[in-house]
Amino acid sequence: MSSHYKIIIPMAGLGSRMRPLTWSRPKPLLPLAGGTVLDYSLHQFDSLPGLEQAEYVFIISPNQGDLLQKYMQEMHPEKKVHFVVQEEMRGQADALWQAREFLSGPVLIAFSDTLIETDLDFLPSEPLDAVAWVKPMEDPRRFGVIETDALGIATRLVEKPADMQNNMVLVGFYYFKEANLLLDAIVEQVKRGTSLKGEYFLADAINIYIEHGGRMRKQMVSTWLDAGIPEALLETNRHLLAKGPLPGDQAEVPAGVAIIPPVYIAPGAQVESSVIGPYVSIGREASLKNVVISNSIIDARTVIENKVIEGSLVGCDTVITGKVDKLNLGDNTQVQ
Repeated sequence: MSSHYKIIIPMAGLGSRMRPLTWSRPKPLLPLAGGTVLDYSLHQFDSLPGLEQAEYVFIISPNQGDLLQKYMQEMHPEKKVHFVVQEEMRGQADALWQAREFLSGPVLIAFSDTLIETDLDFLPSEPLDAVAWVKPMEDPRRFGVIETDALGIATRLVEKPADMQNNMVLVGFYYFKEANLLLDAIVEQVKRGTSLKGEYFLADAINIYIEHGGRMRKQMVSTWLDAGIPEALLETNRHLLAKGPLPGDQAEVPAGVAIIPPVYIAPGAQVESSVIGPYVSIGREASLKNVVISNSIIDARTVIENKVIEGSLVGCDTVITGKVDKLNLGDNTQVQ
């Protein structure tokens, strides 16, 4: 394939379902299994042929850019990243329209709190124009689904179907061989005014794309992880820790600390007289003393003493002493 891939990651949004953690940082930078949600989002593309030539396009909210740019420069300096601001939350198709200068040739689109496990090595030889990744779900009615004909070619996408006959749920991961044709569909979508409560949905644009002759098929995934709400983030943390986190160093565990795997403890974290695990991620330079922690994410530089903590998300630079069981704390918090 002559043109290199663009990887489009729409991540604009207030992250309101993840507050208070997202008051002080964008949702993609929330901690997850020894990395961030963004690290794992990027990790999905590792099997893409020609990945080293790929360009990334992050579609962000007006206040997100500085932290995301700094993070990418520090942690992923080899990647070529463009940042596009979506000033108003007018939906997914509008987000892509804001990035139109980068939408040409083959593109992958993946929403930032969708994490899947898939192999992309088939893409250079993909015969159809587009691919939508799907996962069978027991109850598809909260999601969007893809309907196909006898040959497996998509006839339309349906948001929040009324019945449960078709359970092929769209996971928010797409490939288009020629992005210009998707842009044409978005132009037509806006012209027709196909929106809901002021938001232009990608599913409606794709239906126009199909109507214009774009041939799309579905690609099944077995693993679809969500990082959009606290309970889902903890569940995703459990899955990723069980699989083995992204490669990287871990802290030495001193005597007097019981580890119940799987656990990730970042370099520079100090742990003493504690029981850690299972399913716990601890950030850099955290300090934990006389604690029992399970099924939790504890971020960088947080101090916890004399606590039993379970099923909790704790932001960075937070101080907790005393005895509490379940927490969802933002950054720079003190609890006694």
